[in-house]
Amino acid sequence: MKDFKKLMIWQLGMDIVNQVYDIVPLLPPEEKYAMRSQVIRSAVSIPVNIAEGSAKASGKDYKRYIEIALGSSFELETQLMIIEKRKWLGEKTLTDLLDKVQQEQKMLQSFIKKL
Repeated sequence: MKDFKKLMIWQLGMDIVNQVYDIVPLLPPEEKYAMRSQVIRSAVSIPVNIAEGSAKASGKDYKRYIEIALGSSFELETQLMIIEKRKWLGEKTLTDLLDKVQQEQKMLQSFIKKL
């Protein structure tokens, strides 16, 4: 078992989750059970799958969980782009978060290649 807490991909994933929880209350109340819920689930899925994958014995299984985390990051990016297009939040509010998500994607892709 690997110490997932030392992985930069997990640490950045946790930062993304925290930032998502900061912006979610700013979304329209009617989106409570739609976009708010979806954004939280996809953000949380990133570090959770990194952590869960670290417990797998085979490299193949570990890689699969990292790929799921990557998929969740693309899902989150798309949701944030929808929020931006709907103008539910200001562009400045989303810029830093989108940058972090894209950085996470690059790091996850690099990590997958190493596995």
